[in-house]
Amino acid sequence: MKSLQLFLKEKRKQVGLTQTEFADRAGVALTVIRKIEQGKGNLNMETVNHVLLMFGHSLAPVPAKTIESNQEKDHEESSRILS
Repeated sequence: MKSLQLFLKEKRKQVGLTQTEFADRAGVALTVIRKIEQGKGNLNMETVNHVLLMFGHSLAPVPAKTIESNQEKDHEESSRILS
């Protein structure tokens, strides 16, 4: 699973936007984009979702058991591919 900061940075670069341009289009302060991409700060979910909606995504609560199950599947598939 990609981290939020890696996901956002990759998507922003794919569409050819600077952090400043992306912040303007997303309607947030430049510092919000910088904090997300650097994994810093304490941002609320509403602000992060406002930014993610630019790419058709949003954050939502996911049960921890689901995350653990997905991580196990990813690990098993990676092991299989590397074998």
